[in-house]
Amino acid sequence: MAKLFIVTGACGHLGSTLVRLLHSRGERVRGLMLPTEGAIAVENVEYFVGDVRDKESLRPLFENAGDAELYVLHTAGIVDISGELSSTLYDVNVNGTRNLVELCRQYRVKRLLYVSSVHAIPEKDSVSVLQEVDQFSADRVVGGYAKTKAEATQAVLEAARTDLNAVVVHPSGILGPFDGSGNHMVQLVVSYLRGKLPACVKGGYDFVDVRDVALGCLLALERGRRGECYILSNRHYEIRELLDMLRQIAGGRRLPVLPLWMARAASPLLQYMARRRRERPLFTRYSLYTLSSNDRFSHDKATCELGYRPRDLFQTLRDTVAWLREKGPRAGKLLGRRRLGGHRGRRAAGPLSNLT
Repeated sequence: MAKLFIVTGACGHLGSTLVRLLHSRGERVRGLMLPTEGAIAVENVEYFVGDVRDKESLRPLFENAGDAELYVLHTAGIVDISGELSSTLYDVNVNGTRNLVELCRQYRVKRLLYVSSVHAIPEKDSVSVLQEVDQFSADRVVGGYAKTKAEATQAVLEAARTDLNAVVVHPSGILGPFDGSGNHMVQLVVSYLRGKLPACVKGGYDFVDVRDVALGCLLALERGRRGECYILSNRHYEIRELLDMLRQIAGGRRLPVLPLWMARAASPLLQYMARRRRERPLFTRYSLYTLSSNDRFSHDKATCELGYRPRDLFQTLRDTVAWLREKGPRAGKLLGRRRLGGHRGRRAAGPLSNLT
């Protein structure tokens, strides 16, 4: 039977990468976008303007599909590093997800794939390995973004336990090419390569290639067990390590490394400098908290059950710089045309390494 894939957040970093991947497979795709967003014009991909907060605006995504089986990949959401829980953040991430769940029921969707976040998973202590859990609560996580993702994930799992075929994935910190939506980590890469990053912060996180996450989403959609969660992570990288790799790839200067206590004290100044440059601040109290939190996420379950295998971050950064030079808005001129450098470490050829 024919399939129709519906991607919410189709102009976001992960959503647009999913659209590219589905298009490369010859699949029929419908993407949800906001009125202010621009979309990739490719064959077999239709875009619909709507807002997850307005359930009626989403109906055209599901209607007039003929005999095709509907598969929904819900990536739309707000990523917020401020730590605050605003009404907009809650309405988009929680109520928007509830709207999608209701529509999936009404239109008898074959399967829903919900993109949660590792932030929805309780940290436990600082040394435990974090694995998938089957219960989520906003009270067990820190920060507004994490709380909304925990509540939305619980809503999806409750639907999966009754009348909806749904599966959940938890990506870690996403990085990579094809970002036109303002990914915070891509912003850090651009700021560093433009010489606008004043300092490096001690600490790090689990960073993963957006193309590996996109493939992991499709693997979960195809092979994941109903009502199960799958962590799509990679490994811990220090921010200093990430910038060292960027310096090897494209040049740049060594930055002073601020201890976290000093970074916290300097965060008001760093946020002021960002506002002066008309940029979002990268170093907030919540983002600094995240860089010191437990990020020992295990993707063993996804590897064993789905065949998920993330690539080395050096390849991710190399491809991100190349994409910024060739495709990014104004990025080619800003970054110049330095020759990409080599790397003495491992270079894992990921399954989507040729995706353009």
